[in-house]
Amino acid sequence: MTRIYRLTRTKTGRAERQVSVASYDKASAEHHKARKQAEDGVSDVEIIPVKPGE
Repeated sequence: MTRIYRLTRTKTGRAERQVSVASYDKASAEHHKARKQAEDGVSDVEIIPVKPGE
């Protein structure tokens, strides 16, 4: 079974963590994590495993 992942991140000026609406395979999640970390005002980017349908 393929594992799926989402990203969570903290953005400057926001009190709560944001969660990606898209789901990724591991390689894509790593790629998107690197892109988000490069954005201004984004910090604490994490990859979290999710169950299908979540």
